[in-house]
Amino acid sequence: MLAKRVIACLDVKDGRVVKGIQFLELRDAGDPAELASAYNVEGVDEVVFLDITASAEKRGLIVETVARTSRKVFIPLTVGGGIRSIPDARAILTSGADKVSVNTAAVEGPELITALSEEFGSQAVVLAIDARRLSEDDARRYRDPEAPADAAGEDVWRVYTYGGRKPTNLNAVEWAMEGEAFGAGEILLTSMDCDGTEGGFDCELTRAISRAVKIPVIASGGAGNAQHFADVLTRGEADAALAASIFHYGKVRVSDLKGHLKDQGIPVRM
Repeated sequence: MLAKRVIACLDVKDGRVVKGIQFLELRDAGDPAELASAYNVEGVDEVVFLDITASAEKRGLIVETVARTSRKVFIPLTVGGGIRSIPDARAILTSGADKVSVNTAAVEGPELITALSEEFGSQAVVLAIDARRLSEDDARRYRDPEAPADAAGEDVWRVYTYGGRKPTNLNAVEWAMEGEAFGAGEILLTSMDCDGTEGGFDCELTRAISRAVKIPVIASGGAGNAQHFADVLTRGEADAALAASIFHYGKVRVSDLKGHLKDQGIPVRM
């Protein structure tokens, strides 16, 4: 069995790491380069750097900040936010990143995934999906507007873009499958319902997408303790799990987390 990965996320706004709850109420958490360096030393397997307002504000990429961050780490670095073209991706990759993550631009033009995959290889292309669970009534109408009021069905998660600000008509599970077909090599899946709550990952969402695709799935949103990681890596069938707040504010140490996972028989790199 392949080792499961523990990933630290740096949500960056205006060059600073921030963290909020359900994509709102952002507060400062520090300098991205310094935090990335600390996580490198602590033993995280990868770092994800997301410029969380680039698409919403139509801003360019923070290449300088990415370059400064990449010089501090010696583990894989994924960067996303505002990547809309091959030149955008090339600027990030040549600044020191190993992978690029696309979300809004991929939804608006899925051919971008294919273009990036053909240019840089699918292993360098991560499809980020921000999803929110629909209510039972909304999910029923989403599946079939003519369905009777007591009709039952599977859970439905809707895809959001522009940093969680804009709902789409995309079903998250179906979009993950399409993204894989377009050439994505990995999926970064964030539960907007769980994000920042520290109440646990959405194992149902993660499992649904993990079973729908053959590429690795990174679970994001909701980590509050080591057991939450164990849950999503087993019940959620994720290949990796990502956290921000609990690492930024010292609530969970990476070494302790990996020790907990190892004790439960989950393969990790120590």
